Amino acid sequence: MTRLLQKDVKYKWSEECEQSFQELKNRLISAPILILPDPKKGFQVYCDASKLGLGCILMQDGKVVAYASRQLRPHEKNYPTHDLELAAVVHALKIWRHYLFGTRTEVYTDHKSLKYIFTQPDLNMRQRRWLELIKDYDMGIHYHPGKANVVADALSRKGYCNATEGRQLPMELCKEFERLNLGIVSRGFVAALEAKPTLIDQVREAQVNDPDIQEIKKNMRRGKAIGFLEDEQGTVWLGERICVPDNKDLKDAILKEAHDTLYSIHPGSTKMYQDLKERFWWASMKREIAEYVAVCDVCQRVKAEHQKPAGLLQPLKIPEWKWEEIGMDFITGLPRTSSGHDSIWVIVDRLTKVAHFIPVKTTYSGSRLAELYMARIVCLHGVPKKIVSDRGSQFTSNFWKKLQEEMGSKLNFSTAYHPQTDGQTERVNQILEDMLRACALDFGGSWDKNLPYAEFSYNNSYQASLQMAPYEALYGRKCRTPLLWDQTGERQVFGTDILREAEEKVKIIQERLRVAQSRHKSYADNRRRDLSFEEGDYVYLRVTPLRGVHRFQTKGKLAPRFVGPYKIVSRRGEVAYQLELPQSLVGVHDVFHVSQLKKCLRVPTEEANIEQIEVQEDLTYVEKPIRILETSERRTRNRVIRFCKVQWSNHSEEESTWEREDELKSAHPYLFASSSESRGRDSV
Repeated sequence: MTRLLQKDVKYKWSEECEQSFQELKNRLISAPILILPDPKKGFQVYCDASKLGLGCILMQDGKVVAYASRQLRPHEKNYPTHDLELAAVVHALKIWRHYLFGTRTEVYTDHKSLKYIFTQPDLNMRQRRWLELIKDYDMGIHYHPGKANVVADALSRKGYCNATEGRQLPMELCKEFERLNLGIVSRGFVAALEAKPTLIDQVREAQVNDPDIQEIKKNMRRGKAIGFLEDEQGTVWLGERICVPDNKDLKDAILKEAHDTLYSIHPGSTKMYQDLKERFWWASMKREIAEYVAVCDVCQRVKAEHQKPAGLLQPLKIPEWKWEEIGMDFITGLPRTSSGHDSIWVIVDRLTKVAHFIPVKTTYSGSRLAELYMARIVCLHGVPKKIVSDRGSQFTSNFWKKLQEEMGSKLNFSTAYHPQTDGQTERVNQILEDMLRACALDFGGSWDKNLPYAEFSYNNSYQASLQMAPYEALYGRKCRTPLLWDQTGERQVFGTDILREAEEKVKIIQERLRVAQSRHKSYADNRRRDLSFEEGDYVYLRVTPLRGVHRFQTKGKLAPRFVGPYKIVSRRGEVAYQLELPQSLVGVHDVFHVSQLKKCLRVPTEEANIEQIEVQEDLTYVEKPIRILETSERRTRNRVIRFCKVQWSNHSEEESTWEREDELKSAHPYLFASSSESRGRDSV
């Protein structure tokens, strides 16, 4: 039929034209086997050329979107093979421009030399003209062997014989046609459309043999099943809701469709029930939906908790005497001074609240910190019985542990990622930071020069929990200041009066601290909830993406909130538990506060996939590129910019991003140490 449109061909409507016309009408009214394309995904184009025509196939995710072919024009029959194969590529780009423009496209051809068309130095005028058109597209050209490119090859050679008629010919004649190369394709890809029964059809089939449904039908005939209806196919409905039999597999299929697919994406139990109740009904439907959502592993790992934090407040025991129990912590990240100091070592007496602020360097060794500890604490107040601190590397080092063991001091560390254990020192840190900010605004100068004044001001200021200043709790009276020179006269106290007055002072302080602790616990517990686990339970562990860590263009925020589940080994105190962590988390302390845990409602049947996230010791994780999937080039007028498609940790290949190669190489040079770069160059 196409030949009749040419000028030098006499118009003659033959029997073959009539058959082709009828076949075309049948194709137009037949059900399509092509898919609808997704513009967010890339395309694959298979091209081929022969001495008769050009053939192209547009595919996406291994499925056909469109076919295209045409006969060669008279002047095109004189093209060399290289130009003819390139003409097939250009033909595909032109007719499918509305699909391919602005979308990543991979072109496959059985002519291997086309791979190097972008870097080929000598091109004829026709090739240069086509290359300008090709550069408008984000595409790569790949070699595809001719034996595998059968569909595009068949399209480029069609026109010898009608395919429908060929299938009806005797087998001997088909073989003869194939031997003579007359267009019969014996091997190729067959696109098929399989129609599966819908959920409604599955429910209809399951109702046939379900005893409960049959009982409902009997009650309907007796007039006892009010609200139930039976349609002409014998299906039982409750109003407009189909009755689902008590079949676990069928219910799971319905729940999975409403919860785990791309069209639902893990809704909550209330939303899911409202969606399903419009179409389905079965006994205890709402309860089963709530149970299904509650035990969903993905929901438990990715959804935020909208409830009070777990774990009631557990105040530390009040010390018996001054400087028997102390807390310590470091304030880091401060501006480096002329003396080289960039951190503050904060040490607080837990009874009198007296604090010492020691300027230090982050590079100080354990022996240097020990010298400062002896000079600033031990020589003034003696050796403490107990030291409360976090799990910083300075406090967990073998040197520090051995030193305190020799001195008879017991080390009490906070649970992993729970600084509230040493909340007193953390609060002093906040006060000190505010005082240093005020000094910087009012007096200027280096912060370590103002640190002694900040220490004096803090220790000589009123404390609400003590109802006196820390200096007064320690020495029996406040220190003199320029504001109150005349309020501290001379006093003469001798012998047992000094001891009796000191003991009474300590008892008063202890009682006031108990009252303050009780008041604070009542306030805190109103905003918390009691939560406990048993040994052998499985729990999820809360993790946090490291703040401020960016990919080159976007911030990674889609990783899970929890990892696990992990088994509880034992209970440590009222609100802490020891977990059985895998070998990959050997650097993380295995005792956690209950606020960092979330109960796993379904016991795992297989080992948890703990390799998904590399958790650090502070329960944070950093998203980093793990491999380069492919590379590409973008040519501008003056230069060539290379891009790499990168897969990130904690994310699948579908979430890969394109990054500039120079930025990626400077930030993550290890990606280019292997042959991953060379694997992607052929995709250009």
